[in-house]
Amino acid sequence: MNALARLIGTVFYVGHLRPAPGTWGSFVALPLGFAIFQIGGFWLFCIAIVAGFFKGWWATEQMTKDSSNHDPSEIVIDEVVGQWIALVPVFYGAWVLDIGAQVLWPGWIAAFVLFRAFDIMKPWLVGWADRRDDALGVMLDDVIAGIFAAICVVALAAFFHLVLM
Repeated sequence: MNALARLIGTVFYVGHLRPAPGTWGSFVALPLGFAIFQIGGFWLFCIAIVAGFFKGWWATEQMTKDSSNHDPSEIVIDEVVGQWIALVPVFYGAWVLDIGAQVLWPGWIAAFVLFRAFDIMKPWLVGWADRRDDALGVMLDDVIAGIFAAICVVALAAFFHLVLM
């Protein structure tokens, strides 16, 4: 198997951590995303999401070629990309308000918990993508879970700031 694909797919071997490699992948996405945001701002973070998606799709294809398992648990690049998508509202808010992203810590927690919930429960379109049984489906189910989580993060922020304050 291609060593570069394994490095990308497992996110520097984080995918081999047990238990719950998907949760570890989502967890490691937090400091990685923060570092990217700190280095290059919101737009570099958005570029990283797109690049991560395409690199992850390629790595997943390489790692699952000639295998009956279309989604091995050690592949966690999909969780990283999905978690980053869930964090988009947090980093966008920090960018627009010109504040440190760490100040928006409730958004970080909400993004993490909501993304994991959507990724594990696989409702509606998340489950549809997962049932594709191919490398694109592996990536898409987490992208969709990330989008759902991001929408919920925005809704929770709006509720908190507009209703409770």
